[in-house]
Amino acid sequence: MPMLPFLQKEFPVLLAPMAGVTDVVYRTLCRHQGCDFTYTEMVSAKGLSFGGAGSTALLETDPAERPCGVQLFGREPEILAEVAHKLCQENRGELALIDINMGCPAPKITGNGEGSALMKEPLLAGRIVEAVVKASSLPVTVKIRKGFDAAHVNALEFAHILQESGAACITLHGRTREQMYSGRADWDSIAALKAALHIPVIGNGDVFTGQDALALRAHTGCDGVMVARGAQGNPFIFQEIQAALAGRPYSPPSVNDRLDMAILHLERALAHKGPRAYIEMRKHMAWYIKGLRGGARLRAQLNAAPSGEAMLALLREARE
Repeated sequence: MPMLPFLQKEFPVLLAPMAGVTDVVYRTLCRHQGCDFTYTEMVSAKGLSFGGAGSTALLETDPAERPCGVQLFGREPEILAEVAHKLCQENRGELALIDINMGCPAPKITGNGEGSALMKEPLLAGRIVEAVVKASSLPVTVKIRKGFDAAHVNALEFAHILQESGAACITLHGRTREQMYSGRADWDSIAALKAALHIPVIGNGDVFTGQDALALRAHTGCDGVMVARGAQGNPFIFQEIQAALAGRPYSPPSVNDRLDMAILHLERALAHKGPRAYIEMRKHMAWYIKGLRGGARLRAQLNAAPSGEAMLALLREARE
């Protein structure tokens, strides 16, 4: 079984797969800023099995991020195994691993018994990993939470089952599904998992600065860090974390740097997805300008803009 490519680094920095956020355009921007490894957005195994165009489109990767990971979600071991086998057969070097999502807290996912709902069914989760490992020529990794709710914090027992079923690495977000993204991430749970397993553990939760990444590593001993919300509107965070890890000084982006990145992101999204891309880019633009002087007014103007070109004109005007 090939080695996980990100583990060739002493402490890799990964971009979390985020539905509707980390498309191929944004992932490429993050790689250029120093991100060591990226994943596709979460893709439905069932959707791929049925040949759904929407699901298939999510598999697109860019040469700048290859090899990357594909993240699948589902609850039927045979469907996940079938899809994983097909992906491995078709792989021409763009994919390095298959990640299974057992941590997504979204109601539309957990309502189908998928994502973090699988943490309530550890034996089924184990069968899923076992089936996918058996069907794959690529390493299989899993992303989990510390439990489904406060009454069922079972990451340790759950991860042991996944490890015994053949998982090559586990990423732990130190919150329960019930918490969603509220409160503080429990880094103690990541430390406990790292101490208990013999496979690598990636820490995830509340990494918004380079110092946060250093603190997570020191607190947990984890093998790498995965950045999620900290990268929203802030691809620069990867430069910041890499500087912190290397002990180098870091200068945060200026207002113009942030606006330049917003413009570049929007231009590439429009070129890649066409004129309708500006609608899904509204949230990205709001993240880029958050906290800037006059940002609330600019956000309202961007949200009201009738086209991508109108959004670009507003951003360029703000930049001038």
